[in-house]
Amino acid sequence: MPPSPPDSDPIHDVLNQPPALVDYDLFSTDRALSEAVTREGAAAAAIDLAALGGALGRAETIEWGFAANRHTPELRRFDRFGHRRDEIEFHPAWHRMLGLAVAHGLHTSPWADPKPGAHVARAAGAFMLTQIESGVYCPIAMSYGSVPTLRRAAGVAEEWLPRLFSRRYDERFRPASQKTGALIGMGMTERQGGSDLRANITQAAASDEGEGSYRLTGHKWFLSAPMCDAFLMLAQTDRGPSCFLVPRWTPDGTLNGLHLQRLKDKLGNRSNASSEVELVNAWAQLVGEQGRGIAIIIEMSNYTRLDCAVSSAGLIRQATVQAAYHARYRTAFQRRLVDQPLMTNVLAELALESEAATTLAFRLARAYDRQHDAGEALLARLLTPVAKYWTCKRAPAVILEALEVLGGNGYVEESNLPRLYREAPVNAVWEGSANIICLDVRRVIQRSPEAVSALLDEVRRARGGHRALDASLATLESELKAAESDDESLARRLVGRIALTLQAALLVEHGPPGMADAFCRTRLESGAPAALGTLPAGVDINAMIDRALSA
Repeated sequence: MPPSPPDSDPIHDVLNQPPALVDYDLFSTDRALSEAVTREGAAAAAIDLAALGGALGRAETIEWGFAANRHTPELRRFDRFGHRRDEIEFHPAWHRMLGLAVAHGLHTSPWADPKPGAHVARAAGAFMLTQIESGVYCPIAMSYGSVPTLRRAAGVAEEWLPRLFSRRYDERFRPASQKTGALIGMGMTERQGGSDLRANITQAAASDEGEGSYRLTGHKWFLSAPMCDAFLMLAQTDRGPSCFLVPRWTPDGTLNGLHLQRLKDKLGNRSNASSEVELVNAWAQLVGEQGRGIAIIIEMSNYTRLDCAVSSAGLIRQATVQAAYHARYRTAFQRRLVDQPLMTNVLAELALESEAATTLAFRLARAYDRQHDAGEALLARLLTPVAKYWTCKRAPAVILEALEVLGGNGYVEESNLPRLYREAPVNAVWEGSANIICLDVRRVIQRSPEAVSALLDEVRRARGGHRALDASLATLESELKAAESDDESLARRLVGRIALTLQAALLVEHGPPGMADAFCRTRLESGAPAALGTLPAGVDINAMIDRALSA
């Protein structure tokens, strides 16, 4: 008889590996998030957010995110009989994730139920969603931003908003009038123009098929989330670029002339489909005035830019959690990683970046809740591109540092860190890459002194709280005065100064004192470090880690 197996097999036993980080509540375990939700006016949503945080943290939900990225969408141009179809097929995990987001109102809840703190509460849900799977965030964000735009056309709003406000996700490929809910995508850029939307060549011709009806002929180089029920697009009329709603199906129930050419093979965001599309006499409805399309779309882009900042902050948070969690369980050289001074410094600085990004994103979300106040509306207009630029720039560096904490375990696809790392750049590129964003900030500064005053008033509330903050505020005041005549090549430097000074002020006013001090000393006195893990002596780095991984 063969010998009995030993009680312990050192070759096959799994040793010194952390348990899977699953079955946890993303909301209640995140002190920075839960405090921001209360501070910024959405405390009443805490119970619902904890329910969503628990649902997102389930092992099953986390696996949906992995499955949706392993089984990427496929384009079906024709059915088996040769009829044009242009349908996107997704893995069931994608639909489950998107259904969860819709059921919790992340697509339109601030508009459907405009209670106090609604935009902050919705941002908190989106912040958690993107940590588990960012692909479904794309149609969620576009549907959210589309509502103010659709309200510019009374007939369009009356027809489409009830569908958007529904919390019943309907994946079926059929006319929206036959579904329990709908989602909105967008297609703006064309191959010859990119961010220069005035260079678009798609043409719109008036149609006699109803008030505000047009037919569109042209193309879009990026059609985001082409599985959506309708899309906001720009096309040229006699009066210039105009905004249109283009549904997948025409009012008589036939497929509209949106011919999907191919799906984009993207760096990240792989569970989500993005496509090129040819518009072949596609039926559309005018939204807003002719010739005002770009201005109308800018309103939508402000909301989606807010989402870029919120999403990037969420990615930073998840990377920080993964790194700190791993380090608390992993042992090397007879000590836990978290107890080794150099590693502790790295983890603390990850936590510092996460706290600053979260604090900035949710202060911005509060401005959207309070746009009835002129100062808050001005602050939102200036801070939206600032927060998008800075948080999106910091995200890849922070995620890479977190990935290194896990070493080889963080580099393989069984970890979610490679996915987070690939995901980060899409937020920087979408809705205007860095130069476009910084030029937008410069434009606001030059055209709206009131917005500059609103920004400075926000920072000055923390004046006297730290010597480095006071010095940075003085420099910022000087640089803002000079911005009217400065060479535009300095715009990135100025936007970075605004972001860091405001983050410091918010941490001084609302954050743990030790964290605020560390941020001011290392970001304002020295500038944002090229590599993390360089906090100076005297900083309570263990307290930062404990706060980041409180449960």
